[in-house]
Amino acid sequence: MKVLNAEELRVAEGLLFKHLPKSLKVYGFLHGINKNKVNTVDVVVDTWPDFKVIICRPDLKNPHARRLRKKVSYYSTDEQILRRMLTEENSLDWSTYFMVGGFDLTHATLLKDVSSARGVNAQLCCVVHAMYLPDCRTFELQSRISSLNDSHVELVNSTWKFGGDEVGYWTIKNLISNFPSCCITDDQGQPVSWILVYNYCAMGILYTLPEHRRKGYAKIVISTLARKLHAEGYPVYCFIEEDNEVSYRLFKKMGFTDDPSYRAAWFEFNF
Repeated sequence: MKVLNAEELRVAEGLLFKHLPKSLKVYGFLHGINKNKVNTVDVVVDTWPDFKVIICRPDLKNPHARRLRKKVSYYSTDEQILRRMLTEENSLDWSTYFMVGGFDLTHATLLKDVSSARGVNAQLCCVVHAMYLPDCRTFELQSRISSLNDSHVELVNSTWKFGGDEVGYWTIKNLISNFPSCCITDDQGQPVSWILVYNYCAMGILYTLPEHRRKGYAKIVISTLARKLHAEGYPVYCFIEEDNEVSYRLFKKMGFTDDPSYRAAWFEFNF
């Protein structure tokens, strides 16, 4: 097992690009790191440069990482090597809570087997569509658009389904401070609809205040942020939970595509 250095991270990003959309989440992490965004993960591979498994894991030496939920992402083209890394090698800290997100749903049984063998409880949190936008040149620029700032952290955290606590506050603050965002404001300059970018470069945390819904605001903030991300060289993608049919139809209508045979998933351990 090898921890990648800065130059190797740039090479790995290029290699993962060839495996989109299944490699999207790890590719997004590396893209953010290589853009010199705040980095809260270590990146390890089974071998270099011909790796079959690449894992993004919390960098617990980083003070920023200690404020956030412990999240792990990986991409694998070889289940046997993945099982070996998770079972025999010290690739993850299994002694405390962590979440594995954006992995291939077909690996769910493998993850359950490994966690059971270690005496660690595990549960499936959600199954999602991996939505990717290859081209956003047809999107028009909009007025009344702004970016979120630190004064909006409390509002966004209070409405986020995974927020509302101190960990959520620091997560939102980190994203607003270090990654692109987009919002529509009211006459007083307060956000009424917004969308952020996670630290793995996926669009997310889309929300419109209830009294401002059915005005097309979600489509405006999505298209505006997509154009911005595309112009700055980011991948333009998102994950949408299977049961969120409204968002799925909206993103499909806007040109996002997904592989009908592929689903990503989130697991949590030691919960």
